[in-house]
Amino acid sequence: MKLLICGGAGFIGVNFIEYMLGAHPGYNYLCYDKLTYAANPARIRELCERHTNLRFVKGDICDREGVYSLFEKESFDAVINFAAESHVDRSIEVPDIFITTNVTGTGILLDACLRYGGVRFHQISTDEVFGDLPFESEYAFTEKDRLNPSSPYSASKASADLLALSYHRTYGLPVTVSRSSNNYGPYQHSEKLIPLMIKKALKGENLPVYGDGRNLRDWLYVGDHCKAVDLILHKGRAGEIYNVATEKEQSNLETVKAVLSLLGRDESLISFIKDRPGHDLRYAVDCSKIKNELGWSAVTDFSNGLALTVQWYSNRFNKEDI
Repeated sequence: MKLLICGGAGFIGVNFIEYMLGAHPGYNYLCYDKLTYAANPARIRELCERHTNLRFVKGDICDREGVYSLFEKESFDAVINFAAESHVDRSIEVPDIFITTNVTGTGILLDACLRYGGVRFHQISTDEVFGDLPFESEYAFTEKDRLNPSSPYSASKASADLLALSYHRTYGLPVTVSRSSNNYGPYQHSEKLIPLMIKKALKGENLPVYGDGRNLRDWLYVGDHCKAVDLILHKGRAGEIYNVATEKEQSNLETVKAVLSLLGRDESLISFIKDRPGHDLRYAVDCSKIKNELGWSAVTDFSNGLALTVQWYSNRFNKEDI
């Protein structure tokens, strides 16, 4: 099998490639990435040097000519699309970039899959497309719930999901979508909550927390997410959506305190700042479908996963910009 991994130099993408090289060493992989600020080019280079079945091509999913040229040269069995702008704060400041990459770029990939033989397509999405839930609610979104995104980022991802699913219904393209909760782990850019808190704690700087820190999130270790995508790719039903999460929630404040505890830093470093516009209160998704159909469930406990993550960033502190 030959897989095209779009956005494969990004946080989840590079972890997925590393996971797949171990899980399916007989496959061939091509990483296609624009190498934006959030990419990990050094890690992709290392993996390419170690594995002859992995190649890298620098490119933009929004470049139709470049994408078509790649498909003409290669014969892909499947495309996994991790390529996306994903930082909510940045989407509030410059929403047009998110619309272009997340919507137009996904559309170009779908066109290429359709044009060059009906290539299997998997769209990596987010639980944020559902919007949020009240603090007091015990409900968790299922794959059938309506979409109600709160930010330009989540709206662009919801648009990409609907576009991908429409290609299945209209053209019969074999498409699946996965919507995961917040990921964490090695190689994540420091604009995201957990690596940002680790970096600032290591430097002894104040840790900024939006509002009162009560916002509830489900934290999924990236390795568990990679396993889920692998299963969906091989066993998921075309035209279907799969939620991927731990189904365990905690507040942002609890998460920040856990980072400080692991690093032996005082909670006085926490600094509450003005809340983000449209800040979602609570994310929660029901993962019964992927559990029942594919036998997947998260295996990494947050305390263990966070300890591994903190250690990974600590080992690189002062050696590179984390």
